[in-house]
Amino acid sequence: MSTQYSARPMLPDPETAPELFEGLLTRRLAAFMIDTVLISFIVMAVAMGGFILGIFTLGLGWLSIFFFVPAAVVIYYAATLGSNRRATIGMQTMDIVLTPTRGQPLDGWMAFFHALLFWATFWISWPIAVLFALFTPRRQMIHDLIMGTLMVRRSPMIRHWQRMRDEELDAY
Repeated sequence: MSTQYSARPMLPDPETAPELFEGLLTRRLAAFMIDTVLISFIVMAVAMGGFILGIFTLGLGWLSIFFFVPAAVVIYYAATLGSNRRATIGMQTMDIVLTPTRGQPLDGWMAFFHALLFWATFWISWPIAVLFALFTPRRQMIHDLIMGTLMVRRSPMIRHWQRMRDEELDAY
């Protein structure tokens, strides 16, 4: 395998690999809903901990809720997207994966910034963020384009990359 392939893999194209993008937006929405339910349990636990801490600190602990709740949400996304699976629990359930497109590894920091940028663009203008994905060929949202990431279906992706490697090896 050449170093050029491993450093900058060819991006899958919806024209040549439509199975990677089939139903992707619907899957992303369902994954978001699953993750929202999971995050709500995490947020309730953190808020309850902050409430109990507030009782013991005469109200000072309640201020921590405003910092720890958003941190818990971003840490959930960073920990799951930065893992080997490169997917949140909802994304794993819906068979989608986050893939870097600029030849850089998807480490914890990139996953952290991806989650932070997702929530910033989503809360500022969620209709634009969703509509944006309808008009990009690879169904990328604003934060995906800025971070240089791509969401694809996991099971067809494995077959796609294997086919691309085989074609590259056949070329040599």
